[in-house]
Amino acid sequence: MFSLVHDPQNKSIQFYFMTQKNILVVGGSTGIGLALVAQLAGAGHQVLVWSRHAGELEGMPGVTHLSVDVAQDELPALPAALDGLVYCPGSINLKPFKSLGVQQFQADFELNVLGAVRCLQAAEGALKKGSDPAVVLFSTVAVKKGMAFHASIAAAKGAVEGLAKSLAAEWAPAVRVNAIAPSLTDTPLAERLLSTEDKRRAAADRHPLKRVGTAAEIASLAAYLLSPAAGFITGQVIGADGGMGSL
Repeated sequence: MFSLVHDPQNKSIQFYFMTQKNILVVGGSTGIGLALVAQLAGAGHQVLVWSRHAGELEGMPGVTHLSVDVAQDELPALPAALDGLVYCPGSINLKPFKSLGVQQFQADFELNVLGAVRCLQAAEGALKKGSDPAVVLFSTVAVKKGMAFHASIAAAKGAVEGLAKSLAAEWAPAVRVNAIAPSLTDTPLAERLLSTEDKRRAAADRHPLKRVGTAAEIASLAAYLLSPAAGFITGQVIGADGGMGSL
C-alpha cells in the first residue's frame, strides 16, 4: 500500500509505503540521484548511498552515505535484505566519432555498464531476500533516437538496456528490473550544455514539450518503478524525454 503526495514546488511525486524499505542508491549525491534520495528518505525509507562524495547528503535523516568509487574500490557490505537498487552514475561525452579514442569508449563503458555490473553482482543475494525488490538503471534517449556526437555514450547505454532486459528475465519473478531513458535533464552533469539562455532555449526547442526535464521529475519515475504500484512492470526501458524519442 502507498499514498501519493504531490509537491507543487518541485513537481515531484513521493510514494509512501506501509512498510519501510532498504534501498541502495549508487551515485546518489548529485543530480537525479540526489533528488531520488531526498524523495525516498522523505517518505521514511532507509537509504544507503554509495558515491565518492557526500555533498548535500551530509546529515540528511534516513540516509547513510559511504564514500566509494564503484569502478575500482572494494564494495562495502550490504544489509542482509535489500528492497531496491538504483544505479545513477552516467556520463555525457559528446564528440565527433573521429575524435573519440578507444580509451574514451572504454571509460564510458566502465562507468555506465561495468560499474552497474559490479553493484548488481554484489547486491543480488540481498535483493532476492528483499520485499518486492526492484532495480532501476539509467539509459538515454540517444539509444532509441540516434543522435550525432553520441556514439560513445549511446554505445554504453545501449549495453545498459541489454543488461536490464537480460536481468529482468533471469531474476524474474524474484526481482523486477527496469531502465529509464531520459533526454537532456537539468542537472550538474548537463551544466555546460545549459550554461547560457541560448543553449537552454535550443535544448528546450528540441523537445515536443519545449523544455528540458528536471531531476525531480526523473527521480519521481524511478521512485514509482521501485514502488508496489509498478509491481507488474519489468524488463522495460521507459522514456522520460519530453516526447523526443517518439514524436
